[in-house]
Amino acid sequence: MNIRNFLLLTLSIFLINCQGESAFRIPPADSDNGGLFLPEGFGALVVVDSVGESRHIAVNTNGDIYVKLRINTGDKGNAALRDTNGDGKADIIEQFGDYPNDGRFATEMRIHNGYLYFSSELVIYRQKLTPNKLIPEGKPETLVTDPYPIRWHNAKTLAFDNKGGMYVTFSAPTNACEDARQTGGDPNAIIKGEYPCAQLDILAGIWRFDEAKLNQKKSSGRRFATGLRSIVGMSWNDEDNSLYAINHGRDYLNTRAPQYFNEWQNAILPAEEFMKIKGGDDFGWPYTYYDHFKEKRMLAPEYGGDGVKEANGYTDPLMGLPAHWAPNDLLFYKGNQFPERYKKGAFVAFHGSTNRTPYPQAGYVVAFIPFEDGKPTKKWEVFADGFAGVDTIVAMQDAKYRPMGLAEGPDGSLYISESKQGKIWRVIFEGDTTKFGEPQLEAMEERKSRSYIKIPVENTDIVVADSIINK
Repeated sequence: MNIRNFLLLTLSIFLINCQGESAFRIPPADSDNGGLFLPEGFGALVVVDSVGESRHIAVNTNGDIYVKLRINTGDKGNAALRDTNGDGKADIIEQFGDYPNDGRFATEMRIHNGYLYFSSELVIYRQKLTPNKLIPEGKPETLVTDPYPIRWHNAKTLAFDNKGGMYVTFSAPTNACEDARQTGGDPNAIIKGEYPCAQLDILAGIWRFDEAKLNQKKSSGRRFATGLRSIVGMSWNDEDNSLYAINHGRDYLNTRAPQYFNEWQNAILPAEEFMKIKGGDDFGWPYTYYDHFKEKRMLAPEYGGDGVKEANGYTDPLMGLPAHWAPNDLLFYKGNQFPERYKKGAFVAFHGSTNRTPYPQAGYVVAFIPFEDGKPTKKWEVFADGFAGVDTIVAMQDAKYRPMGLAEGPDGSLYISESKQGKIWRVIFEGDTTKFGEPQLEAMEERKSRSYIKIPVENTDIVVADSIINK
């Protein structure tokens, strides 16, 4: 970095510390918004086109960006990005990470109390951030180690309660704790679930650990909630000092119980669950699933369910979201750059479905859930679209990008990452915040008619080869 850029960077950091969010100069959006469709008044610019396959991101108080990379082996599983001239584009990109990578579902990247927290599939680390230094100094400290082998749904998502507590997800490796041996080899039999499900003793929940204690074991933590199949998007909401998360609902209703569920029902059920989680909550996995059309918790077919029988005695979500959309990050907006209606609401990055055949795959958007009086309105909006790059997603591989991570910048900008190439967008507001309302959302509401967002029509919106039947 030359002396001029160094002085400019030092001055900008000084101004940030003195003036907060208003000290940042917001760069203009790209002419094409980086390929994104956004509500009227919003724009986007591409921070970096590709840092490699990645998961979650975090943005520091000076605008530096940290990315969790998807690396199976070796070291340097993190990337750090810096904009030195204020144009919004990353012109310094460095990989770092003196720790062993152990799997492609290494997920988390968060900044908390001056530390950079991140996780491989099996270990949670942190490093102290030094002001003005892009790369954390010293070797990563080990906070928690997972004692179990690498498995499916192995992401370690984190949240902090600002009282020294760190919440960690230990998701279940199965769909519904199935035990195919109980079918007796009958191909038409309903696959049964293990009862009681042994995975509930050690997985399928959220544990609370000490955010600063080193070398903790699984037994060092306290189970906070259970009955949670797979959580990748989790966040602490400072407004009500509560933990929120979005659960990946189970799959394969049709293949597990074809007598009760057809292919269309398999595509639209069950819900992804937006939850407020309290200590001791049990959300019913694997014995139940949530039907967002009926707004009821139902008994899973592996445990005697038939699509009609309800399940009682479990915690319900705040609201159900579309099935199989894979909510992979959750962010409560705290900034002042966006219009007032976004303040305190929740953004959700939907990674997109993989298993809705013969219907189109769906999701692949960033949604927004407004809050009123501290509660979600039970309505969700398309906030950012255009990631897929195609009109009909026959298979996941057809989508150009898959939204993955969300982070808020110090100026109130929203950063969005995607997992395939590691592209990162910065969403900014360029309109008049006092005139933003329902008319500015109309075009985004119309996008809900697209095949990868709408509820498919039974027996009509069926993908055949490279085309879609829409009779």
